[in-house]
Amino acid sequence: MNIVCLSASFVPSETANSIQMVKAVHALAQLGHDVTLIVPESQQKSSIEELQSFYGLSTPFKIEHLRSASRRRFFWDAVRRAVRIHPDLVYTWVPQSAVYALIHHLPVILELHDLPSGLAGPWWYRLFLWIPGRKRMLVITCALRDALEKGYRKHLAPENVILAPNGIEPERFENLPPPQLARRQLGLAEASTIVCTGHLYAGRGVELFVDLAKAIPEAQFVWVGGKSEDVASWKERSAQQSNVTFIGFIPNDRLPLYQAAADILLMPYGKVIGVSSGGGNSAAISSPLKMFEYLAAGRAIVTSDLLVFHEVLNEQNAVFCQPEDTPAWIASVRDLLGDPNRRAALASQASQDSLGYSWTERAKRALIGFLDI
Repeated sequence: MNIVCLSASFVPSETANSIQMVKAVHALAQLGHDVTLIVPESQQKSSIEELQSFYGLSTPFKIEHLRSASRRRFFWDAVRRAVRIHPDLVYTWVPQSAVYALIHHLPVILELHDLPSGLAGPWWYRLFLWIPGRKRMLVITCALRDALEKGYRKHLAPENVILAPNGIEPERFENLPPPQLARRQLGLAEASTIVCTGHLYAGRGVELFVDLAKAIPEAQFVWVGGKSEDVASWKERSAQQSNVTFIGFIPNDRLPLYQAAADILLMPYGKVIGVSSGGGNSAAISSPLKMFEYLAAGRAIVTSDLLVFHEVLNEQNAVFCQPEDTPAWIASVRDLLGDPNRRAALASQASQDSLGYSWTERAKRALIGFLDI
């Protein structure tokens, strides 16, 4: 099948939405479809080989960087370009492009990670619902699906609203070394190791991470990811703590090894979780990429007790702490460090549970029963 994917995310980009989008597109290509990804023109140019390392890809697909007069104009220009490719399906993360594709009588899948926002967002989403055509919607959490159903009077038929949590590529987490060997391969000190991966945006828990390091000086705390300016700021702020390391952004294909180096993986989210564009709050509907990677890495997880995380995590594969309750986090991490059997049980269950979350299975669910394929 000829699938054209339209995204407003830049490629390459270190943002989670860019990484998630490329992973979803990659899965469609892995299923054997002829896939073209259209994204805005970027000042940063990368070869196919560089992109494969950057995003951790194994199957090539076509990428077009489209020049457009403005960000708003891109949504229309991308659909016009898609029409010339004669797609069997348009797959997009942008309600505006979904609407334009329906106007051109193209079948559309719209993937949503958040509620429509701003002055125009709800209007575009209502248009997507009201314009006739062959259409389907993917949502990353039950919480998001329920919020959309509560906020809008018109809805798609249930068979065309697909629950699609984020995922993993299982092959990238096969045969990971044990923590001690992973640490040696990465040049990390041999000590009990607590790792957190991801950006350093507001609400991601970096303050709590540093407080934990102060309270547990015998362990080393490693944060992987973040924009260079944020990493530099936190390196300066934690310069007096010898057991804290901020690695910064690394190519996605190296991320599993850092996660494997952990005795404990942290998800220290706050009650309010900022997004990459600044502001916002995704705490009620979030589905972090790291949550699925942590499961696949097969390590003990300590996470903030946010209701939406219980859609994936449970008491058998994770330890829950109330957001920002620092004493509870200190106690939980200390207890796990002193209980290798409990860590092993949590890790084993996490690894087993990760098998239900592959990107390719997600892509199959997105397409099954749609266009009779």
